Amino acid sequence: MENYSKPAPTPDPVTEKYWGATQQHKLLIQKCGDCGAYQTLPQSYCRHCLSENLEWTQARGTGKIYSFTIVHRAPSNAFEKDVPYPVALVELDEGARMMSNIVDIEPQDVRVGMPVEAVFDAISPTISLPKFRPVKTRKPS
Repeated sequence: MENYSKPAPTPDPVTEKYWGATQQHKLLIQKCGDCGAYQTLPQSYCRHCLSENLEWTQARGTGKIYSFTIVHRAPSNAFEKDVPYPVALVELDEGARMMSNIVDIEPQDVRVGMPVEAVFDAISPTISLPKFRPVKTRKPS
């Protein structure tokens, strides 16, 4: 862990279980008990049907890049040393999509459809950020 100077999440009652799992290098997503939809970014209700009947499930942590962009202009001084860097919308194998950084690859080599797997960046003793890296070979689902 280095001295982290970028904005960091603050767990709250809705997100604390999610952040606790990422600290253990596990990716939790929510599944609606009424419509069956999966969602990332913890909410107190289903974004598909508005039900409050949500349960936590451990995601496989694998998926593919649905869309991406390369950030060339740092949004703040804290990100200046990182540019350029890829940010992607990752479609998890469960079907939910989440936005995250793509690591361990040159930005110009990122591609839509590229298989990726979750990795975790411990930024503090209590917070690990989920990021994704390319997978060389994927096992059939």
